[in-house]
Amino acid sequence: MSDTPATVATAGPAIANLEVTLAQRRQHLSSTIDELVTRVTPREILRRQVESARISLAAATRTPDGELRTERVAGVLGAASVLLLGAGLIRRQLG
Repeated sequence: MSDTPATVATAGPAIANLEVTLAQRRQHLSSTIDELVTRVTPREILRRQVESARISLAAATRTPDGELRTERVAGVLGAASVLLLGAGLIRRQLG
């Protein structure tokens, strides 16, 4: 036989190392799958979208120093006022 006691003795630690490595990889794969499942839940997607919108709004209405960009805010409020006034007039004519 080719399995001498020396060969079996050196194979034992190698197999044990493989088993440890396999267990570690299984654990890593399990945590990765759990993280992916968490990322695709509707609540997490909504949270990321809200955070993205909040950052975009802050970037559009604030200077890099944190000051309010009054010209942009005033422009948006003016446009919103015109739209609301127009919608009210149209509704009044139709109703």
